[in-house]
Amino acid sequence: MNSKEQDFYQNLRMKMREWLTSSDGSTNKWAEYLMFAPDLFHLLCKLVLDKSVYVSDKTRLLAAIAYFISPVDLVPEALLGPAGFVDDIALAAYVINSIIKNTDAEVVRKHWAGNGEVLGVIQSILGVADEMVGSGLWKKLKKKA
Repeated sequence: MNSKEQDFYQNLRMKMREWLTSSDGSTNKWAEYLMFAPDLFHLLCKLVLDKSVYVSDKTRLLAAIAYFISPVDLVPEALLGPAGFVDDIALAAYVINSIIKNTDAEVVRKHWAGNGEVLGVIQSILGVADEMVGSGLWKKLKKKA
């Protein structure tokens, strides 16, 4: 991970921790999922650098990283704060899940820095993604991937 990505990761982790202790964060329906945002970003970056991941999959990983970093997306963080990362999390989970079909799951596991078992986390996010971002937005996100 280069220094710009590392800074984004550390800043996002710090913002999420602070937000989760606020009244908005502690009562947010998606708080447990939002805490995965920094770890999913980290995983995307690690996978894009892994030699065992296909180049075609790296293209989708790079797109998901760009979406995370971009201030312009379907659910903007600038307006909603950390709660605005719901779409970034859903897209990251979708992309990582699609890559697992072409890459050994152990490659994904070795790069996971988050809590819990990564494949379970991904499936859990995908299970609520439609409700988390809304079905119309979720369909648009899947098209972007």
